[in-house]
Amino acid sequence: MFGRIDHIGVAVEDLDEAVALYSERFAMPVEHRETVEEQGVEAVLLGVGESHVELLRPLDADTAVGRFLTRNGPGLHHVAYSTDDIESALERVRAAGMKLIDERPRTGIRATRVAFLHPKSTGGVLTELVEGH
Repeated sequence: MFGRIDHIGVAVEDLDEAVALYSERFAMPVEHRETVEEQGVEAVLLGVGESHVELLRPLDADTAVGRFLTRNGPGLHHVAYSTDDIESALERVRAAGMKLIDERPRTGIRATRVAFLHPKSTGGVLTELVEGH
């Protein structure tokens, strides 16, 4: 169902400070920066092997990432897995009894198709499925 870990998402308060940490201290190259209005974030993808670290700064306190930061502070937000067929993957996880946040894919960073699974059905970890890139 999943090809590989596509990225891990990290919620941050100061995006430029976080980019400096990951790019300068961890030597992860910045590969892409984009504002994803639909998700209410400014995001930066940094390369690490065949995967990425996605730094997420909320555009507003009343967004999913904004609420996460208020509750938990900065840190690991989600794990994303790549899939070649997101509709099929959603059908499979739905059939397995998983609770979906997204019944249908939506647009993610770099025009990927994404859908989130609720952490209550994934061992407490917000899980994202990603198709495309």
